[in-house]
Formats: sequence, structure tokens, C-alpha cells
Amino acid sequence: MRILLVEDDITLAEALSDALVDERYVVDVAKDGEAGWAQVKALTYDLLLLDVTLPKLDGISLCQRLRMSGYHLPLLMLTARDTSSDKITGLDAGADDYVVKPFDLQELLARVRALLRRGSTTLPPLLTWGNLCLDPNTYEVTYSSRALRLTPKEFSLLELLMANGRRVLSRAVMIERIWPLEDSPEEDAVKAHIKTLRAKLKAAGAPEDFIETVHGIGYRLRQAS
Repeated sequence: MRILLVEDDITLAEALSDALVDERYVVDVAKDGEAGWAQVKALTYDLLLLDVTLPKLDGISLCQRLRMSGYHLPLLMLTARDTSSDKITGLDAGADDYVVKPFDLQELLARVRALLRRGSTTLPPLLTWGNLCLDPNTYEVTYSSRALRLTPKEFSLLELLMANGRRVLSRAVMIERIWPLEDSPEEDAVKAHIKTLRAKLKAAGAPEDFIETVHGIGYRLRQAS
């Protein structure tokens, strides 16, 4: 799941971004309303966390622009204004929920989960490829019933590969889908993660070429038997 956080308080943005990443979300940060608008037009997001008081374009105006432009992604507003009239203004602008600063982090994360569930009618499906099974809901991965202990990035890479099956994915596409824009690594980082992922799959009994390299293009999964 990819989340856009539009917040001009750098300290708060960094802390909240770190907490969301710990929950296995991919997080991009914009520091003003116009930058947030540009980000939403450029990429597909599952949820938007939006401060009300922003430079260049305030949160209420950005929310109204998004809704008038046909964007229906879940939107959670963050604000220091704790009055009924402010909440009504935010909700009438199109926000799905409203949290007052300072907020309890665990409550905010619970609200994020609730909005993401509301935005999807079903839970992500269980992914299987031959003897490999990945559950996006519990973050469990098994090969022939043997559990694999993966890092968050390894899990995300494997989930992406399994969702695309025999389709070849380039390193650039993997970086775009899995890493935040401000933390995009060199393509060699993908190569390193694929190497450790292959080693863990092999240790669980998978063929050495379970993840195939299509030279000059990218990676895909071996044809399932």
C-alpha cells in the first residue's frame, strides 16, 4: 500500500513517515499543497494524509480540488484546530476522517487501517506460485509449508513478483513500486535484495532459478509446474 503524507512540519513528517514504514506502507512526503497535488497526479496512492495548514495550497483547498477532479482515494486530515466548525469544514470538503494534533500514534495508525479497509471491498488475496504461498494479510510466506523469514523489502519484492507471475519486471519498475520517491536506491540495490531472496527460497527447497533473470530486461518467476 502506498501513502502520500502532505505535511510541512519536517519533524512530524519524518516521525509519522517512519511509523508508517514500520507498518510496511510505502510512504511519500510532500511539504506543501501544490507538491501534494503534483504527487497525486503522478502516482497512484491508496490513502492521503493531509495537514490542513500548508504553504502554497492549504489542505482544505487541496481536498476540494482532489474531489472535484474525481479522485476518490481515502483522505485523512491532520490539524491543530479542535473545533466543531473546523471539523465540519474538513469533512464537507471531502475528507473521510479528521484527527486533531497532537494525536495518539496508535490511534492514527488504527484510523489509517480502517480507511484502507473501507476503500477495499475485500482483503488482499492469498498469493500462490507452485509450492510458494504468500499471505499479504499476515505477512507470512511458506515454501512447501516451510516458513521463510523475509525482510520488509524482500517480502514486498516477492509479493510484486508473485502478483505479476511470468511478466518481466525491470529494476526501475521495482524501485518505483516499492521504495519512496525520496529514498529511491540505485538499481544494484534491487539486485542485492533479489540475491538474498533467492538464497532464502533455495534454503526452503525452491529451485535455484525460482526467480529468473531475463538479461537486459529484469526478473520474473519461473514457470510454475
